[in-house]
Parts: sequence; structure tokens; C-alpha cells
Amino acid sequence: MEPWLAILTGLLTACALYLVMCRNLVRIVLGTVLLAHAINLAVLTSGRLTRAIPPIAQGEGGVPETAANALPQALILTAIVISFGLLMSVLVLAVRLRRVLGTVDTDRFRAAEPPPDVAAAEDEHRRHEA
Repeated sequence: MEPWLAILTGLLTACALYLVMCRNLVRIVLGTVLLAHAINLAVLTSGRLTRAIPPIAQGEGGVPETAANALPQALILTAIVISFGLLMSVLVLAVRLRRVLGTVDTDRFRAAEPPPDVAAAEDEHRRHEA
């Protein structure tokens, strides 16, 4: 089962990197989500959780002898919450950029930046005020 999970992790990572390198902000967001899922799957695979090994091994008399390491599952739960928060923040940013600039193409975001001479004049003005 682990080789299949490793292959799936590699495919998710490849698709995520392809999407992140696109110019469309929506594709970048989807690529970030796929990358988060690939990382979660890699952590789960490294925890060696399979169907063949029970999470709690029963000893004589039904007393548990050993238990599986719960750290990978705890890390994945934390990562899911963090990636969900990141996704919501980036989606709000994407919606705001779409409303303000009228596009989700990252090359056109440069139109929102002030020209270099205006930015330099503002910096100079701030230095003199301080």
C-alpha cells in the first residue's frame, strides 16, 4: 500500500507545482491546496499506518501491549486546520483583487503598483517627516 501512496503523493505534488507556476490566481490557489494534501499524505505514509497492523496490539488477556504512534495523525489534523485557514485567507485576497483590478492574471497586477518615481518620492517624503 505504501508504494501506491508514494506514487499518489508524487502525482499530487507534480500537479500542484504545475498549477502554482501558472499565471492565473485561481490555479495558484488550487495548486496550494493540492500541495497541502500531498504533504498530508506524505506524513500519513511516513507514519506507516496500514490495514495489516492494528493501531493497538492486543496481548494476553486482552491487555494492550503496544499502540501505534499517534503523532502523524495529530500533525495532519493540525496541518489541515492551518491549510484551511490559509486557503480562506488566499481566497479572500483573490476575490478582493478580482474586484479591485478586474482580473486574476498575475501579470496584470503590476498595473496596481505605483510608478517607481512616485514610490521613491513617497519614501523620501516619509524620511523627511521622521
